[in-house]
Amino acid sequence: MSLAPMTMSARAVFAMAAAPEGVSGWLQFVPFILVIGIFYFIILMPMQRKQKKVQEFQQALKVGDKVITTGGIYGQITRITDEAVQLQVADKVRIDIARAAIGGYQGQPAVVETPNQ
Repeated sequence: MSLAPMTMSARAVFAMAAAPEGVSGWLQFVPFILVIGIFYFIILMPMQRKQKKVQEFQQALKVGDKVITTGGIYGQITRITDEAVQLQVADKVRIDIARAAIGGYQGQPAVVETPNQ
């Protein structure tokens, strides 16, 4: 058996796999760029919007707001610092929690989503 027919068929396969002449190398990146664009608009952009909304909510907290924590504790804000919030959860019962643990206002949908367990 000679190797000539096998070599010719291998050349034909490689010739079909090569890019046609005249096609720019940049054209091969178009599908990759489209996938990145779709990923950005479907996943990254909504995530950035949500993160901005949460940050604005946490910066707008003020003394007297009735809130619920991500752990499900209801209370009224009595003191605010840069990183912590003091909640009054009952008469003469106050707790300090992280500002990021405030999930939303009482009676309204949560701004900060709790992780599923």
